[in-house]
Amino acid sequence: MAETLASSRSYYLVFFALLALTFVTIGLTFLHLGRWHTPIALLIAFSKALIVALFFMHLRHGNRLYWLALGSGLLWLGILMTLTLSDFLTRDWLSY
Repeated sequence: MAETLASSRSYYLVFFALLALTFVTIGLTFLHLGRWHTPIALLIAFSKALIVALFFMHLRHGNRLYWLALGSGLLWLGILMTLTLSDFLTRDWLSY
């Protein structure tokens, strides 16, 4: 596979996008959004993680093996989160 080199301009754009999303996250802490606070914060965090994965992990120009590694990692994360939440949400001492 031929290695694709990214321009310095794209790295600057990624840097400023991550910086802007970080400032949005900080600004979000001062707003009262009620039950929407956590979903919006998670959406911003997912956006930053996607930018990092696409540009710094070279998934944007990567082959299928990179995408398979990412997918298997996300699958295992989902399994571990499901098992953890199934334990936590089925305890007797919780009063919902």
